[in-house]
Amino acid sequence: MLQNAIASHRLAHAYLFIGPRGTGKTSVARILAHEVNGFKYELEDDYLDIIEIDAASNTGVDNIRDLREKAIIAPTKGKYKVYIIDEVHMLSKAAFNALLKTLEEPPEHVIFIMATTDAYKVPITITSRSQVFTFKLADPSTMFDYLKKITKAEKIKIDDDALKIVVKRGGGSFRDTLSLLDQISTLSDSKIDAALIEKALGLPQQEAVINILNGYAAGDANRVREQLQSLLDSGIKAETIADNLISEIVANPQPVHLGMLDQLIDVSRSAYPAVKLLLAVTAPITAPAFPTMPAPQPRATLTTAPIVIKTSKAPASLTIIPDLIPTDPDPASTPTTPDPASTPTEPAPITTVNINQAPAEIWNQILLHIEQNAPGIKRWMQDSDYTIKNDKLTIYTKRKFAKTQIDKKLAIISAVLPKDFTVETTAETLNKDAEMAAIAEIMGGGEEVQIDV
Repeated sequence: MLQNAIASHRLAHAYLFIGPRGTGKTSVARILAHEVNGFKYELEDDYLDIIEIDAASNTGVDNIRDLREKAIIAPTKGKYKVYIIDEVHMLSKAAFNALLKTLEEPPEHVIFIMATTDAYKVPITITSRSQVFTFKLADPSTMFDYLKKITKAEKIKIDDDALKIVVKRGGGSFRDTLSLLDQISTLSDSKIDAALIEKALGLPQQEAVINILNGYAAGDANRVREQLQSLLDSGIKAETIADNLISEIVANPQPVHLGMLDQLIDVSRSAYPAVKLLLAVTAPITAPAFPTMPAPQPRATLTTAPIVIKTSKAPASLTIIPDLIPTDPDPASTPTTPDPASTPTEPAPITTVNINQAPAEIWNQILLHIEQNAPGIKRWMQDSDYTIKNDKLTIYTKRKFAKTQIDKKLAIISAVLPKDFTVETTAETLNKDAEMAAIAEIMGGGEEVQIDV
């Protein structure tokens, strides 16, 4: 469109380029400024008729008034005096008003090219008087082909797998991608491979990420824990591992992995990201080893009696179901001998957890039970930390409202625990000593040492 406008000599007096950073807005503005004047585009050239202004540093109305006064002066060499205003959204309200006056009655020899990453901050009075062009991030295939040309021209030895990592980390931004390519081009004089880039950037190996996802899908908690521990031991942050897992799931979505996303997103916001990540990657999608409660059979005209929930210990065989009271307005219509087919099947007793399991597996079984019987508190349970010690489950809710909601369902939580277990909730953050002890126990070893200060 811009090429046609130049060829047909139908140029506007104001252009607004919007889009994410690194997509070429300023570069295209410079090229356009040179083209309309017939100047050769060389980065080292300095033409008086092309003026670049950083709005982030020149936000005041006085700067724009000075621009207006100089804009009246005719260009020295070219046909147009072109003003490139970068990050135009940073101008103050008074500065925008001063600029608007010039845009309403622009001199014939003046062209404004404005660029911004935040189009919504530009007043509609400015936008409506400009031709708007939207710039988008490059898709991976386009960026990959572009980098192949660059590496060939610059004689950078790098394999395709390594180049794909650069494309992925660049996020579609030409500037960020080229900066990263320039950074890694000095890693080695020989061919750069994916392993070298992952090590240099502190990224988990792609194979390790795939192993975690495959272990999760297979329900192999030990495999997942071992792979995760290996990554953490190598100095890779839990947040970085979570980001790579999210990227892999989004790039190759599989139904079995989608359940992880909720908790993976919260890893970077958690006070204990390593613990949050461990819970995210060990929570089972399906639980073939865990018994599920069969749904009660339907029955004609039922009245549900209220459930009385006590906060004391619940016996191991406790099953939380409503009392079903049959009613019939016409006693004469009730058969003297009940029909066996109409009698509901009693649900099987809930099997308690095995206390010899790892704490994370016990917690996952509790979450599964909650999802089936009290889904209303599922999100509060997932956002909570916990400790399991000395026949006691302590739930750290962090918020008083969450504690109140969970307290209402303590009997349901207790239903899958041994009868000598107690459940306690507290609206506070898990202290660091308890957290480290829990991590050691979850990871299969370690000894908790009490230090008297």
